[in-house]
Amino acid sequence: MGVRLWNVVVLAAVSGLWLASGTQREKPVLAETPAALQPLEAKVAAHPTDAVATRELAQAYLDASSPGLALGVVERSPASVRQAPQIEHVYARALLDQGRAIDALASERLVLDQCAGDASPCDAWLIASATRRADILQELVQLGVEDAQAHPEASAIAYHNATREARLALQ
Repeated sequence: MGVRLWNVVVLAAVSGLWLASGTQREKPVLAETPAALQPLEAKVAAHPTDAVATRELAQAYLDASSPGLALGVVERSPASVRQAPQIEHVYARALLDQGRAIDALASERLVLDQCAGDASPCDAWLIASATRRADILQELVQLGVEDAQAHPEASAIAYHNATREARLALQ
């Protein structure tokens, strides 16, 4: 009788732990399709050479936590669209979200190269954003971090190193 009681207690404990742990579910590729994506997808499908629509769709995918879809939109766009600095900037963010910091840094440097000069197609916001992101990515790469999300402590250090300011006190 003692062995049977012991078996029942062990079985009940294992069953209780199994039920308490729950099941692990994979994250969906796209949790739910935001209503804003459908018109953007239709616009890009109808006008594949529209760089503004492509950028908006890629940004919407990034906002929906789907960097792989954003990469796909940019990589499948025509070369004339792909070469726009605004598109390259969004592409760099998608690469970073995919855990490809070295590629993202190269992409941001390309944006900065395209924005250099007097006849720049870039506005001040794009230049500032690309410069800041390139600085942060440079720190990540120097620390050996390829995937910022997999290494949050090192990412925080890289962000701090890239954004700290030195101030001089004049007396």
